[in-house]
Amino acid sequence: MELLEILLYIQIALAAFCLYRVIRGPSIADRMVGIDIFGILVVGICALLAIQTGRNFILDIGIAWIILSFIGTLTLAKYLSGKKLNE
Repeated sequence: MELLEILLYIQIALAAFCLYRVIRGPSIADRMVGIDIFGILVVGICALLAIQTGRNFILDIGIAWIILSFIGTLTLAKYLSGKKLNE
């Protein structure tokens, strides 16, 4: 096994733990943090896959994922603060 494969399996296992936190989180804040960390791990997985396969378009998928994750986090934070989305 190569080092990149080992790192990829570690990232996938950590992503599974984050999904567990999202499903079983005792509060909305815990779930939000779990979703943020899951997004970061997905970008890491995309980077490792891009290095391993040599296909650079996978990095574009990771960038799009993190932008959507950021927008979702901002939207959820605004919703939890009690403000409307257009404020």
